[in-house]
This record gives sequence, structure tokens and C-alpha cells, in this order.
Amino acid sequence: MARQRFQLTEEQVQELTTAYHQSKDGPTRSRYLAVRLYSSGYPAQEVLEIAGCSRTSLMGWCRLYRSQGTTGLVDKRAGGNNAKLSPLQIEELGQRLHTYTPRQVLGVATATEAGQFWTVDELQEAVQRWYGVTYRSNSSYLSLFAVCGFSYQRPAKVFKSRREADVIAFQEHLEKN
Repeated sequence: MARQRFQLTEEQVQELTTAYHQSKDGPTRSRYLAVRLYSSGYPAQEVLEIAGCSRTSLMGWCRLYRSQGTTGLVDKRAGGNNAKLSPLQIEELGQRLHTYTPRQVLGVATATEAGQFWTVDELQEAVQRWYGVTYRSNSSYLSLFAVCGFSYQRPAKVFKSRREADVIAFQEHLEKN
């Protein structure tokens, strides 16, 4: 069974060439070039190397051009970051984190015994309560800490099974000697 060739008329090739020269967007220009080269008879492998795309992308662009013309090849990606909190909200969050302790915000269900130091889990809970936002990655919360002026601190090693009365007696013994 013979493969169907993707061929364009001379007017369509000229349209792609003009759109290529007028476009200032790199990804869109690559699409115009790839479709034009493929339709001109260049081997697919060569077009893939020149345009830096996959075969699936090239075939998709050819289909888009057939159905929508040059407007179908325009890059529609929005770009930018997907910030869930505005700069104003991040500034407010920083002020809240410096003003309140986790115990004041979350009650007794804090990660640290005294509830005075913020952890990632507590920040996650606070951001959810205050702004209704949840990030998928813990690294997003670490970035929030950094932006708000917090640094990473290793927790002190405290044995949960120790008896406070023994610790106090030991400290008094050290002070006396």
C-alpha cells in the first residue's frame, strides 16, 4: 500500500514562506518551516532534524495546516509560571508567618512540641486556610519559605521517650557542679 504524500500548491508554499518571514515567534516559525519542507519533498527524518521536533508533532502540524491554514500553526502556549499566589498575597503571607506561630494558627496539632517553628506541613495547612491554595509539590512550599525570609534549620534531636523530670534534675546537677 502506497503512502499518501503531503503536497501543497505553489500558493500554499508561498503563504508558508511569507508567514515564516513575517513571524517573530520562534516555535511558530519552526512549524511553518517544517510543514513547508515536508510538503516540498524533504525526507521526514531530515525535516525532524532541521526543525528539532518529533514525527508526531510534524504530522500534527501538517493536519493543522490542512484544516486551519497558517493560523493553525501559531504557537498557542501561554508560557510563564503558574503562580497560585499573587505577589501581594506572598508579602502578606510572609508577614503572617513572622507574626504568628504555628500553635497560634493551627492549635495544638503542630509538628514541633512547642509549636513555635514553621514546618512544610504546617505552612501547607496555613496556606490552605488563609488562601484556599494547595501546591502539588513540597518544593513549592520551600520556595515560599525562602521568599518569605525563612531559612532551613535542622531540628534538634530530642528523644520523645525522655523524662522531663530527669532532664531538669540533670541540668540542676550540672549547675551545682
